[in-house]
Amino acid sequence: MVLPEPPGAVAPLGVWPGTAYPLGATYDGAGTNFSVFSEVAERVELCLIDPHGGETRVPLDEVDGYVWHAYVPTIAPGQQYGFRVHGPHDPERGLRCDPSKLLLDPYGKAFTGRIDNHPALYTPGEDSLGHTMTGVVINPFFDWGHDHPPKHSYHETVIYEAHVKGMTMTHPAVPPELRGTYAGIAHPAIVDHLKALGVTAIELMPVHTFVHDRTLVEQGLRQYWGYNSVGYLAPHHEYAADQRAGAAVTEFKAMVRALHAAGIEVILDVVYNHTGEGNQRGPTLSLRGIDNAAYYRLSEEDPDCYVDYTGTGNSLNVRHPHTLQLIMDSLRYWILNMHVDGFRFDLAATLARELHDVDRLSSFFDLVQQDPVVSQVKLIAEPWDIGEGGYQVGNFPVLWTEWNGKYRDTVRDYWRGEPATLGEFAYRLTGSSDLYEATGRRPWASINFVTAHDGFTLRDLVSYNEKHNEANGEDNRDGESHNRSWNCGVEGPTDDPTVLALRDRQSRNLLATLALSQGIPMLLHGDEMGRTQQGNNNTYCQDSPLSWMDWTLAQKNADMVEFTKAALALRAAHPVFRRRRFFDGRPTADRRPTVDIAWLTPAGTEMTDSDWDSGFGRSLAVFLNGEAIVEPGPRGERVSDDSFLLCFNAHDEPMGFTLPGTGFGLQWSVALDCSAPTGHAPADHDASATVEVPARCLLVLRRTA
Repeated sequence: MVLPEPPGAVAPLGVWPGTAYPLGATYDGAGTNFSVFSEVAERVELCLIDPHGGETRVPLDEVDGYVWHAYVPTIAPGQQYGFRVHGPHDPERGLRCDPSKLLLDPYGKAFTGRIDNHPALYTPGEDSLGHTMTGVVINPFFDWGHDHPPKHSYHETVIYEAHVKGMTMTHPAVPPELRGTYAGIAHPAIVDHLKALGVTAIELMPVHTFVHDRTLVEQGLRQYWGYNSVGYLAPHHEYAADQRAGAAVTEFKAMVRALHAAGIEVILDVVYNHTGEGNQRGPTLSLRGIDNAAYYRLSEEDPDCYVDYTGTGNSLNVRHPHTLQLIMDSLRYWILNMHVDGFRFDLAATLARELHDVDRLSSFFDLVQQDPVVSQVKLIAEPWDIGEGGYQVGNFPVLWTEWNGKYRDTVRDYWRGEPATLGEFAYRLTGSSDLYEATGRRPWASINFVTAHDGFTLRDLVSYNEKHNEANGEDNRDGESHNRSWNCGVEGPTDDPTVLALRDRQSRNLLATLALSQGIPMLLHGDEMGRTQQGNNNTYCQDSPLSWMDWTLAQKNADMVEFTKAALALRAAHPVFRRRRFFDGRPTADRRPTVDIAWLTPAGTEMTDSDWDSGFGRSLAVFLNGEAIVEPGPRGERVSDDSFLLCFNAHDEPMGFTLPGTGFGLQWSVALDCSAPTGHAPADHDASATVEVPARCLLVLRRTA
């Protein structure tokens, strides 16, 4: 398929051969090198777009290893561009070259404009110029000042999952022009809130350039979450306060610099498993038109169709070296050029599929292991996809941490009173050694969470039994139906003070359990102040107050904010809650006379097999011995801490807990009480005393003698 050349197709520019590497558009102060990979292409044109939408085409005549390239002097930052790829168009063989499509640079570092979902994006032979985004040449130079990565150790990390727009849209101290932007996240009001909570890392939901699904746009909705990437090296420009072409890059860097200055790491949620081009009926925006068979997994039986392990229409072909290169180059770029501190990989099991099965030692993970840059940052896997055998919690390589879905499910079940959860609960509380120890990993391999962007907020978890997703336009069919939630007696909003008090207490129980479990706690933005989505557990398309943080709740629910601070401060102050090694439960040396951990019944006796197997068991106590921490400190010093007794009562009635005597402690004081609005309820108790723990409550005692 060949289009007639537009007038002035080749500008009177001096075009030099340039180099095949680096890929993308690279400005060096005098001009710009352009390069793009396509093995299937017969001819590639660089398209320079002027401010009025006019196009000048520059043939890329130099080809090395299927990389088409040229250097164009005088091309400076701000120049808009794209590519047109000439080659075979035979969808039945998986070939989808179409020079009528202006294609986004897979290595583009900035984009401008928007995808308007015009038929030209879908129909072969119709020119898409004017209906798609364009790449922007950026100025790579930025004054980082004294920026340096905080490099918090995993076991000292507290993650806060947030959405750039949703977190900042309603904050009264953030200027209106900065709300919903990277500059808004960098505002002192936001940074100070994170620091006050005790957060050490903010995990931003996708900020790679993404597109809005056609079906959503037609319904008046948007791709709010951002899991629809089309540009893996470019920050999403809709999140920039400064909407000049390319300005998002500088604004993002300034955000990172501000967060680092506050000691907060930046982790990106990245979506390398699929792109926004969708299935065979989707738009041709970039990879599809550049080299469809190289970049995507095609059906062996019908190459016109895509293999879909993600539920989004396509899966990236991580078996191809140039796809792997794109992913690795992207990761290194965000680390070296944008100074981010780690990544959370969406549906990471897809990246492990060499053929069909999930392979823990696939090429992608081998590359990460060997890479001197990527291997040194925080790596978090969402360890599942929707394909067969896709649930892989506990099966990722040693460098990796994982979103522990079993932790979420077990802790929810325990506090809502499901039977036979004690043994499972014990594993989750202590770092999930059953999942990670056998593979040489530590407790911090477990990213513990009770809520995340996908599902109920914490407030909704204790307020709804059922999802309420009617606003999504799918008749409430979308989203998870089995939420392990409990509405505490009334579905949704209520004025009943008894129900509201129970919901508050359940929220505190879940937050405290999260804060004091071994592993890495992750909070969902707004949970500390009772954010609600009105029972919607799938707000991927709700770019509205339904999903945004309502900052008036910070005052309305100030006690919950203070409780969250207290729970995380307790964790930060005591290494016994954030150990680097698993408990072993065995007696220690003479100078440490008791075991490192003990499990006790409410009667103060050690748990027996029958106690663990009791299907109706709801209550237990956990003794954590601060004198039995065997791992040394950063300078090899012995680590010693206070000892604690955690009394868990998930019964619907108060429970008397007899405090253990000899060998455990003589006196105890209350360190955190989930029956108190802020967690502070000072009280002292002697050994062997019986302490009444209210119904559905966690009480934390610290040994004082």
